[in-house]
Amino acid sequence: MIDFSLIETLRWQPGDGFIRLRLHLARLLRSARRLGFPQPTDAQTKLEAAVAGAGGPLRVRLTFDPQGRIEVSSAAFVPLLSETIWTVRAAETCLDSTDRLLRVKTTRRTVYEAARAEYTPAEADEVILLNERGEVCEGTITSIFLDDGSGILRTPPISCGLLAGVLRTELICGRRARVGRLTLADLDTGTLYLGNSLRGLIRANLLRS
Repeated sequence: MIDFSLIETLRWQPGDGFIRLRLHLARLLRSARRLGFPQPTDAQTKLEAAVAGAGGPLRVRLTFDPQGRIEVSSAAFVPLLSETIWTVRAAETCLDSTDRLLRVKTTRRTVYEAARAEYTPAEADEVILLNERGEVCEGTITSIFLDDGSGILRTPPISCGLLAGVLRTELICGRRARVGRLTLADLDTGTLYLGNSLRGLIRANLLRS
């Protein structure tokens, strides 16, 4: 029995509407098909209803359960300053590259919560997870990108055991990023960025414990 829901977290801006809406809806549809959920046919309608009359940026969260029920909630969102640099650390908690559910965004977040709990918010803004082979996978809420000086960001392949992030998909499709396996040592050789569709790309500084 499936005991989790699919989830999409979107950014809504006055004048722009939902950022990367098409990619979010495409991922939701693809994930529903993969897991045998009903089709989320009214997802966009419910999203639009949730932001009706909003006057400022919002963080909008949509969940879709195995019975086809959609719930949408929203909260005020404050974008990060462009000069923000996050402090990140690597977790002892590992991801299992053979767990295919890691490729789908769901409310099943135990492993990410365990990794996040290894450090206090003062010690790390985000925590990076590796797989059983020591390959870099993703952050608890972000995809990982390395600027190695080639002009195209490198980001780990899905086969390492990670989510197909919406921002990641956009950057790959736009030829601003390419897939390539990464180790922690690799992250010291260039400029590290983390990112998701809500916040965009964020410069990051990896600290060793």
